[in-house]
Amino acid sequence: MQKIVIGNWKMHGDPAMAHTLALQVADVADKCTEKAEVVLCPPAILVLQLATWLVGSAVKTGGQDCHIQPEGAFTGDTSAAMLKQVGCKYVLVGHSERRKFHHETNADVRNKAARAIKTGLIPVICIGETEEERNAGKAKDVLGEQIRECIPEEAISHNFILAYEPVWAIGSGKTPTADDILLMHDYIISLTAKRTGLDLEQIHVLYGGSVKGDNAREILAIEGVGGVLVGGASLKSEEFCRIIQAA
Repeated sequence: MQKIVIGNWKMHGDPAMAHTLALQVADVADKCTEKAEVVLCPPAILVLQLATWLVGSAVKTGGQDCHIQPEGAFTGDTSAAMLKQVGCKYVLVGHSERRKFHHETNADVRNKAARAIKTGLIPVICIGETEEERNAGKAKDVLGEQIRECIPEEAISHNFILAYEPVWAIGSGKTPTADDILLMHDYIISLTAKRTGLDLEQIHVLYGGSVKGDNAREILAIEGVGGVLVGGASLKSEEFCRIIQAA
C-alpha cells in the first residue's frame, strides 16, 4: 500500500497562507506519488479554494468533519455531499478534539462515517485513548470499544481508514515508543479484521500524535503503520514536506 500522509490544519489558516503552503506541498508530493498519497484537510471555509488550486496535482483534499444528515437545518455544519461536490476525497471523523469539545459519541462517529461512505468519501475514523485511560491500563479496552462502535456496517476494503491518535500525544510533543506503536497498531488491525471480516493487509491504520520531520521516518517504518495524520507540523511547509519525503 501507499503510505497516506494527511495534514490536519485544524482552525488555522487564511487564503494567502493556504495558497502558498498548498503549492509548496504539491511540488514535493507530485514527485512522490508512487509511494505516498498526500491529503490536506483545511478549515471548511478554505476547502473549495484549496481544491481549485490543487487541480492537476497529486495532492487530495479532505474535510475535518461532516454531519450525519445529507442536508437540513443544521446551522454551522457541513455535509459530506458538500465536501464531495467541492472535490474532497477524504473526511476526518471522530477526532479527539471533536469528541472532547463537541461531546461526540462513538455512535455519532459511526453515523458520520456511514454518511461519508454513502456519499463517496473515505472517512478517516480517529480512535485513541487518553493519558488517564492509558495509565489505568485501559488503552486496549478503550480502543476495542471504539473499533466495535465507530466502524459502520458499510465499511469494506478501501472505503475507510483508521487513525490511531493517542490523545495524550496530540500537540504535546510526547510520542509513544516504536514498540508501543507497533503493539497498538497490531492490536487495532487484528480487532478490525474480526469486526469487518477484512484481511489484515486490507486494513489501513495511520498513526497521529506529535508527528514531526525528525521522527516521521522511524514511525513510518514501523510494521502496521499505513501513514500518518499530522497536526501542527502540517502548517509548516518545510516540516510537512520532510514528512512526505520520509513516507
